[in-house]
Amino acid sequence: MQYIRRANERGAADFGWLQSKHSFSFGNYYDNKHMGVSALRVINDDTVAPGAGFGAHGHRDMEIISYVLEGALEHKDNQGNQHIVRPGEVQRMSAGTGVVHSEYNASNTDQVKFLQIWIQPNVFSSSPGYEQKHISQDGKLTPLVTPTGSDGTISIQQDMQMMRVQLNAGDNVTLSLEDERVGYLHIIKGEVEFDDNTFSAGDAVSPEKGNAMVVKANQDVEALWFDLP
Repeated sequence: MQYIRRANERGAADFGWLQSKHSFSFGNYYDNKHMGVSALRVINDDTVAPGAGFGAHGHRDMEIISYVLEGALEHKDNQGNQHIVRPGEVQRMSAGTGVVHSEYNASNTDQVKFLQIWIQPNVFSSSPGYEQKHISQDGKLTPLVTPTGSDGTISIQQDMQMMRVQLNAGDNVTLSLEDERVGYLHIIKGEVEFDDNTFSAGDAVSPEKGNAMVVKANQDVEALWFDLP
């Protein structure tokens, strides 16, 4: 097994209005053993208090995906995009030559919980871009983000795919990889079994390069599977 990341070993940040768990080095959290996997550089598990959020700040040359788990996330940027992202929707912002944006909890009464995911692009200094879609589950494994945005997915400037895994307790699924490709499975809820190990919410596992993973759900499961270069 190439890499295991346990939820209780992640970096943590507590700003009062924001509770964040960092799967990889981010902000004031640094660990040279956890710098990312292939082009996947950030998975922050963020919970934002009602009415609070991230004020206007800048990014460049990064593909940033927001995956909302509960509540509603309001996005505004200097490219004229203003949207609310809810569970079941996926948002991708291509920072390119530079974007200034803010992200706020759209509710004054309920928290918003979301995953902030950063992918290093394979094209730099491109024009900024934005895309948001509701993508319904189709079977156990549903593509959400792909290089070309085919079949109703969201496009991204990298040779990667992000897929939603949803399993009922007792189900199995095979997560395949081509030779030398890198996989990364991040558990959102429930529990899976793989290679005599169990993984639950916040845990993640990356198999050896090019190796398929056959995972069994011990409980109902939601997870994200990344197929990376």
